[in-house]
Amino acid sequence: MDNTHWEYLTLHRENRVLEVSFRSPNKVNSLNNNLMRELTCLAQELQFDSELSAIILTGAQEIFSAGMDLNDPETTSAGSLTVAQKRQLVKVGPAMCAAWEALEPVTIVAIEGWCIGGGAALAVACDWRVAADNAFFQVPELKLGMNMSWQSVPRFTHLIGPAKTKQLLILAEPLDATTAERWGLLDFICPPGEAVRRARELATQVAAMPPVPLRMVKKAITVSATALDNAVSFMDADQFLLSQGTEDALEGATAFVEKRSPEFSGN
Repeated sequence: MDNTHWEYLTLHRENRVLEVSFRSPNKVNSLNNNLMRELTCLAQELQFDSELSAIILTGAQEIFSAGMDLNDPETTSAGSLTVAQKRQLVKVGPAMCAAWEALEPVTIVAIEGWCIGGGAALAVACDWRVAADNAFFQVPELKLGMNMSWQSVPRFTHLIGPAKTKQLLILAEPLDATTAERWGLLDFICPPGEAVRRARELATQVAAMPPVPLRMVKKAITVSATALDNAVSFMDADQFLLSQGTEDALEGATAFVEKRSPEFSGN
């Protein structure tokens, strides 16, 4: 599994710890569909690696990710697709998150700068989140006239509870690292530029544990916490397709580009 295998990913392995960095051509490190497919493919391959104990996931040095790349040619040309084809396309993001959630090694996300939308959905699919104290979380989908999907709503709710999840998703305002840690969205905060170093410290601690019981314990906790997640979120991709085709979604996107407040009508 060398780096020539990947277009958007860089891998570095040391004993039982693997570091994975993802970089998109976009300066805000947004998630295009092919990048997300690579992250999914990697996670699926790692399911068969019996030696790993911890995986560190990082974005760009200045910004973890600005979320889904709305300028991805696949996304911008989706209007010409059939409904069946659109349904397949909107499965890319949730498949990525599910693949990372399913990993048996402990997954640690190292966050510098902004972690937005789909980037936040990926982060909460992993086990621990380490962030610089000047980092920010935001889930702006509702302001863009869309629901939050990728089956992430139950994951947010497990971490911070229903009331805080409603604040995060409905108000759609930026959340600073200190507040995010207090809420339970972040597990560790550190000085700027130190997120990867702190993640490595945690990964080293994890890797010192007996490997098989470690995986068993993680699996038991994950299954206990997520047993009903699919039952309550399996329709959110179809809901995304429905909301994406509304006038409000067009107004939200237009207002975002024009840097003004949207005027939603309920259509």
